[in-house]
Amino acid sequence: MDETPDHLDHGLQIVFIGFNPSIRSGEVGHHYANLRNNFWRILHQSGLTPRLYDASEDGDLLKLGYGFTNIVARPTRGIDDITREEYQEGRELLRSKLEKYRPQVACFVGKGVYTEFSRRTKANWGFQGGEPPKVDGVREFVAPSSSGLVRMPMGEIIGIYRRLAEFTQENDG
Repeated sequence: MDETPDHLDHGLQIVFIGFNPSIRSGEVGHHYANLRNNFWRILHQSGLTPRLYDASEDGDLLKLGYGFTNIVARPTRGIDDITREEYQEGRELLRSKLEKYRPQVACFVGKGVYTEFSRRTKANWGFQGGEPPKVDGVREFVAPSSSGLVRMPMGEIIGIYRRLAEFTQENDG
């Protein structure tokens, strides 16, 4: 099983950052490929994408200004399988990627992803304020995990992602 390749480029509006790929994503080489993951439905229903995309089309979202990466590249069954060393290395690699590509927004798909990256103990949903961002010029946005295990009502999750869609529409072009 291979790592799921990043989809990154200069000039992106949003880079979506997950913990790490699922086993299924590692098998097929595409982000958010687990059928129980709601990521693609959330993007569509929030207005971030004009139609429902499939995980196999993740690279096509570069054309919409969206990229993908993870804090840890190794696919696992769950986050409990990620080591402290992998998080430490992942934080440094992620910071380097954000500094290189400088998207308008780094969207952390889950509070835990953000707190692992930022080393902050808590976060609110949406754009982060207060402390300066970890990478100058890159706005930090915390969105709920799209995992099917999340207990938050889908309408609330979509509403948080809708804030990101509104931001992209206001800042398009």
